[in-house]
Amino acid sequence: MDASIIIINWNTRDLLIECINSVYSTTQGINFDIWVVDNGSSDGSVQALRELFPDVKVIENQSNLGFAKACNQALKLMESKFAVLLNSDTILTDGAIKTVLDTMEKDPDIGLCGAQLLNSDGTKQNSIANTPSLATELLNKSLLRRLFPQKYPGKERDFAEPIEVESIIGAFMAVGKKAIDKVGMLDESYFFFFEETDWCIRMKKKGWKVVHHPGAKVYHLQGQTVRKINIRARIEYWKSRYLFFKKNYGRTTFAVLLIGLMIKLLGNLILNLLLTCGSAFTNKKAVEKSKLYLNILYWHLLGLPEGRGLSTR
Repeated sequence: MDASIIIINWNTRDLLIECINSVYSTTQGINFDIWVVDNGSSDGSVQALRELFPDVKVIENQSNLGFAKACNQALKLMESKFAVLLNSDTILTDGAIKTVLDTMEKDPDIGLCGAQLLNSDGTKQNSIANTPSLATELLNKSLLRRLFPQKYPGKERDFAEPIEVESIIGAFMAVGKKAIDKVGMLDESYFFFFEETDWCIRMKKKGWKVVHHPGAKVYHLQGQTVRKINIRARIEYWKSRYLFFKKNYGRTTFAVLLIGLMIKLLGNLILNLLLTCGSAFTNKKAVEKSKLYLNILYWHLLGLPEGRGLSTR
């Protein structure tokens, strides 16, 4: 096989079916197989796969193992030259995979390549990520991209050709098998979020290029996977962010991050509580944000417990 397309699923049956259909309808000129790793879904995803796509290889987990661990299960079994990791809430456009793989074939130094992610209306999503730093986490990312576009490239810029970047957004990732063999697989310490950023950094440290390809278009129905579990998902995000800084920076930087984020959290909480009370609880967005910030604050007050995992029920 030229490529193994790996999709991680957790209770997104309809999105998963649409994603797989897009793979079959848009991918020509390469030999590929599809792997779906199901993380203990309870919505009939596995049954639907076996009925609609009998050729798809399914790994059925009994619980939610997280994104990195589930991906690694398929990466260990695949025998292709490339792996293409897809979120279940992505829809490919014509030739997206082949466009990326052709570029990687021409430049064997590319270890990992991402695509241009699109909203459902065709507008661009951020597809490039910077290595997380105190600046990116404590300041406004949109403002950084506008003030320093060369250092913080984003959706505001148009690229005519593939560009080497620090990191990419992991909804679509094409990875060379040789690079995986040299760098290792995804770090399973990350349950959800930041695992692709960590991988990109490790790739670059080993001399591999990380590239964003603007010519490969992929619709990303952003947030569909986590929208129903927003509070739990956001806490997982905070856990992974702290893990990333502990792994890659010293104690001083982590302490500054923790203090800075707590100040931001308390500020946002106070602001949204004022909006909530001032609107007599009719401002639903402010109410939901207040609930989110209170839950994140409570998690901090508990001492940042590391128990993890999004329930399958």
